Amino acid sequence: MPVPDPMARGGWLRRGLVAAGRVIASVLVAASALWGGFALVYQAPGGVWGKGAAVLVWMVLCVGAIVALWRAGPWRRRAGWAYLAGLIVLCGWWQTLAPSNDRVWADDVAKMLRGTVQGSTVTLENVRNFDWRTDDDYTVRWETRQYDLDQLVSVDMALSYWAGPEIAHTLVSFGFSDGRHLVFSVEIRKERGEQFSEIGGFFKQFELSVVAAEERDILYVRAGPRGESVYLYPVRMPAPAMRALFLSYVATANALVDTPRFYHTVTANCTTLVYQMVRAIVPGLPLDARILLSGYLPEYLYEQGGLDTGVPLDVLRQRASVGRQAPPGDDAIEFSRRIRQQGMPAPAGAKSSSDGRLSLVRAQ
Repeated sequence: MPVPDPMARGGWLRRGLVAAGRVIASVLVAASALWGGFALVYQAPGGVWGKGAAVLVWMVLCVGAIVALWRAGPWRRRAGWAYLAGLIVLCGWWQTLAPSNDRVWADDVAKMLRGTVQGSTVTLENVRNFDWRTDDDYTVRWETRQYDLDQLVSVDMALSYWAGPEIAHTLVSFGFSDGRHLVFSVEIRKERGEQFSEIGGFFKQFELSVVAAEERDILYVRAGPRGESVYLYPVRMPAPAMRALFLSYVATANALVDTPRFYHTVTANCTTLVYQMVRAIVPGLPLDARILLSGYLPEYLYEQGGLDTGVPLDVLRQRASVGRQAPPGDDAIEFSRRIRQQGMPAPAGAKSSSDGRLSLVRAQ
């Protein structure tokens, strides 16, 4: 009876480990090829030809490295070193790309919000109050406003659906006892002529901005000229939490004036930044896939007790629909009243903890 050769068995194990290592290395190189290709397409200088040449060189280095992993030859070591050198150069260049507040911006994000707080009074510079006729025809108007946080009485979450039911732009509207409303929106700061790109948002294409605007501006342009489906949900939130969230928006806006940041499709977008602000007020608020799939935020908030759970969610959704809107006119308070007169329920009181912070009611 033949005796198995332990050396042969060890040889098979060694070859298997080497093959597995090559597969893993090949996958990593392929991933770097994909990332580097997109980075160069979105950020490399030199126009179409410059970008194309940079992508071609990078792809040649990556393909050479993958081939060298699987084929022996005198060029194998050189191909590996060439790829590593290219990767170091690419990563070094990527780190030099810094956000800036000094670009030729689109009109609707041309100015940056800045706020000052004195006691309960907040003064905001560059509140947007455009008159929109179409998405391309508008009257530019930036204003300075004062708000008394002691008169803050409501918070509404606005969702504007523009890409199917999964994705919506998230805005937060604060209501005051005099009938005024102010909307905060975390947005990309587009350069003139630039269009939003989800992929570009992964590759430092856009800076981040916080826009403060009248509802007659920022909700109307979405529900009217842009033809988006806008929903406005009253959020259950006690006064101390409303105040803290408002001030968090102001602090974020001021920080962006002093230190610009890049927008990121996943980690720094219109919903994840709001989630981070709210989580600072409500410790332990669970992370959920619906934070990214923002079209499903109503279900998430309903489960956490942030919406009125005494009414079925489908009914809340029907009541929240703003519908297509006619031009708002100059009366901002009347526009805010009009978009709420379709049966939106009044905000229900939220339970609060002993220190006055928001405590969302969780479904059992």
